Amino acid sequence: MFTGLIETMGKVRSVRRSGSLARIEIESSIKGLEVGESIAVNGVCQTVVSFRGAVFGCDVMQETLRSTTLGRLRRGSVVNLERAVKAQDRLGGHIVTGHVDCVGRVLSVVRRPYSVEIEIPGDLIEFVVPKGSVAVNGVSLTVGPDVEDNRFSVNLIPHTINNTNLSLLKPGDEVNVEVDIIAKYVKNFMDRHDRK
Repeated sequence: MFTGLIETMGKVRSVRRSGSLARIEIESSIKGLEVGESIAVNGVCQTVVSFRGAVFGCDVMQETLRSTTLGRLRRGSVVNLERAVKAQDRLGGHIVTGHVDCVGRVLSVVRRPYSVEIEIPGDLIEFVVPKGSVAVNGVSLTVGPDVEDNRFSVNLIPHTINNTNLSLLKPGDEVNVEVDIIAKYVKNFMDRHDRK
């Protein structure tokens, strides 16, 4: 489990494909990673399979390559990184599983003096509520007050702009979107109740 509070950014050093698998190696400032540990890479839960110096590696399965933006990473790509939350840590963002629900394509980016507004299509709009939570590239964000039938927006504060790769986004870029797990459970419960 993750919180959506990005620990640091990393840079992809290499992507090597072998059959249905890809080994992605990322350079970062994270210290003390251990093989077998979970880490969110742009919001996608991965397992650390190698760690030496400042570089760690993850083996990415075919389904993950297909259904997230990890399949489009290249040498030099900048990624958001977050280690799994410890039981005694504060849950400062919201509950993020690292299981991406969809890839969205940024509709617009509006830069203001102290914020950036990003508009994203609402493929999973039924799980998005005004002022609720959503993870974009693994970043816990608050949904704006206006949720339309096919889009929603999030606003980035200066800290998020300066410490995540969301500051690099432009219209047409793809992002990993994970909706609130509690909303998914509620909808599942309601759907089952309605069928009875």
